[in-house]
Amino acid sequence: MPLGSVMLDIASTELSAEDRELLAQPAVGGVILFARNYHDPVQLAALTASIRALREPPLLIAVDQEGGRVQRFREGFKRLPPAGYFGKLYRQSPPSAQRAASVLGWLMASELQAAGVDYSFAPVLDIDRGICRAIGDRAFSDEPATVAELGAAWMQGARLAGMASVGKHFPGHGGVSVDSHLALPRDERSFATLLRQDIAPFQALIDQGLEAVMPAHVVYPAIDEAPAGFSPRWLKDILRGRLGFNGVIISDALDMAAAAAAGNDVERAKAALAAGCGQLLACNNRTAAIQVVEALEDDLDPVAQSRLSRLYSRHSTPHAKLEAHPFWAEANALLDQFETASNAELAYDPTTRGGTVT
Repeated sequence: MPLGSVMLDIASTELSAEDRELLAQPAVGGVILFARNYHDPVQLAALTASIRALREPPLLIAVDQEGGRVQRFREGFKRLPPAGYFGKLYRQSPPSAQRAASVLGWLMASELQAAGVDYSFAPVLDIDRGICRAIGDRAFSDEPATVAELGAAWMQGARLAGMASVGKHFPGHGGVSVDSHLALPRDERSFATLLRQDIAPFQALIDQGLEAVMPAHVVYPAIDEAPAGFSPRWLKDILRGRLGFNGVIISDALDMAAAAAAGNDVERAKAALAAGCGQLLACNNRTAAIQVVEALEDDLDPVAQSRLSRLYSRHSTPHAKLEAHPFWAEANALLDQFETASNAELAYDPTTRGGTVT
């Protein structure tokens, strides 16, 4: 059965009968996991194995494991610093910061793959302009060139471990104060400004083979009155046409408040597909998810399916063997350095239900 376009969530640490039935539907192509789905690495590995056993080819499995305040799996996994920490290191020593981002990107990917997860929704390529609390230290820096260098280093580290990367939130969420989880932001800047600043990190990583991009639920009226994730102008003309991106476009969560600009749940899904998304995140509303899956039952795009297949984990090293890898000791030394240097501020998390993709 080919991969469908819908990525769903599940409620608990193991599959229910309803989960199994829904995940078998043709429109489904993956599962996004959250903190509520995790108890420890052994349980997680059993859960991912049960998901993979449902279909052939297996469903894709993903998670938000950025580090800092957006890390769904914590106990039993290494606690990763927020991206902003690498930006602080960069001001002291760019080579050291790039090395740290690469090694910890490898660590993030290796631990996830050992538990059966294909990819993380990372790295964040937004610019931290100091006005968007939803982004903040999730961004590497307030300088586009620094974001590009550190984002690329993170991507290359994850790639070395065998994991694809997802750059988000295209074309940039850092220029607005409104949190798209709660309302629809508008960024009034010109396209020339966006291209020179916020889009530059995306272009840099695309040029290095970035596998997937997540667009923002933000309106940029100088270009289109539709939010970027529902805009053919942004996704087809600019992202694919002008920037030359040929990977997977993954919608941000369709349950977010900003997504309501595209209509009801089914209308949002169809609008995102029509705009150019190849994978849709339908989470935290099972009734809506069922409606979306039923509405898209026959909407199977061979090109999108081919792109999705590139997101599978390319290899996996059992966790016990990771400790023999040369990067393991270096990664742990870096984490010790982070703990000594800073206690990351984890207080703000807009995902009050422990669920919405950030």
